Amino acid sequence: NKFIANSGVCSRREADTMIQAGVVTVNDEVVTELGTKVNIHKDVVKFNGETLKGEAKVYLIMNKPRGYVTTASDPHAEKTVMSLLKGCNVRVYPVGRLDKATTGVLMFTNDGEIAERLTHPSYDKKKIYQVILNKPFAEEDRQKLLDGVELSDGPMSADSLEYIDPADQRKLGIEIHSGKNRVVRRLFEAVGYDVRTLDRVYFAGLTKKGLKKGEWRYLTEAELNILKMGAYV
Repeated sequence: NKFIANSGVCSRREADTMIQAGVVTVNDEVVTELGTKVNIHKDVVKFNGETLKGEAKVYLIMNKPRGYVTTASDPHAEKTVMSLLKGCNVRVYPVGRLDKATTGVLMFTNDGEIAERLTHPSYDKKKIYQVILNKPFAEEDRQKLLDGVELSDGPMSADSLEYIDPADQRKLGIEIHSGKNRVVRRLFEAVGYDVRTLDRVYFAGLTKKGLKKGEWRYLTEAELNILKMGAYV
């Protein structure tokens, strides 16, 4: 699964599913046993008949715009984030997921190990979002979210919750570590609010500073070192 992930097809967890489904061959023989060793210099590994190559590791960050689906491929989606990666000639895939209406920091890579580290529940890392609600946010509800509320998949709380603009209490900054699906929207819904806009401004040490919506860039060496050392919170 490490070789497949490093070829930019998917994450290591997804690679396990593909191997068990029988769509991976080594030297034209179907392999379904997880953990099978391959020699990158001699063995020919194919996925759905396509030869995979151990490509150089690539790391990108995008300021995702509203209206794009976060997926490597979806024949039913009108617009996916992959269509915005013009100029990137290496096959990469998004790390984690932002829903169609959410904007902000989104990372891409073909490094399966880094992707696994950033998305696996046991490696929850800090994420900061800016939200605009449908009505002013009450102080008593702020304390409820800090203390924790019960969601359909268990208890959840915000790590930090602050007003961005004291003159407009619909605008908030929220810090969480959970990677659960739509967790920010569901937290506010639990105390009676609708999220009108949701923008991720920080993810695992990365920000979208200097990037307009829809723009992307390669990670700097300093950012990459932080990621590889795990020196982010």
